[in-house]
Amino acid sequence: MRAASSNVWTGVQILSVAFVTVLTAAAAQLSFPLPFTPVPFTIQPMIVLVGAAALGARLGALSQILYLTLGIAGLPVFAYAPELPQGIGRLLGPSGGYLMAYPIAAFATGWLAERGLDRRYLTSIAAMAIGLSIIFAGGVSWIARLAGVDTALATGLYPFIVVDIVKIVAAGLVLPTAWKFLR
Repeated sequence: MRAASSNVWTGVQILSVAFVTVLTAAAAQLSFPLPFTPVPFTIQPMIVLVGAAALGARLGALSQILYLTLGIAGLPVFAYAPELPQGIGRLLGPSGGYLMAYPIAAFATGWLAERGLDRRYLTSIAAMAIGLSIIFAGGVSWIARLAGVDTALATGLYPFIVVDIVKIVAAGLVLPTAWKFLR
């Protein structure tokens, strides 16, 4: 009986990872180019962080590794960018640092959630803020390597930080409530 239960759980885990991967790809399709930055606005960071909080560290990171793998293979999962075709070239473009930070941010946020930080409002927001900081650190440092720190901050952080903070506060407020209902 135990083996059957274990197989079902593995199936649920596989489907959950695939679901968060698909949500990440779908969120990329809702991108809004901004005229003053090569980085489009998407809701992907929120999906990455909420998905990781729900899945945990390993499965959250795996969902993002799968997302990047699909993108590297050339599937149209990355946000629209007229200057770069789909595929591995996207990871070399201006958004590459953000994208490559997704698995790390997912792992960190999932790890914090596994320790119960997603169960209370303030700690849930803190866990999301740490994950978002990792995504911004990856993105801004990637842009800075070619354009310099001032330009990287002006095009890769400042235009997004306020809206992203609002998104993680919203996600941080929803998660503890969702866990209460799921119990």
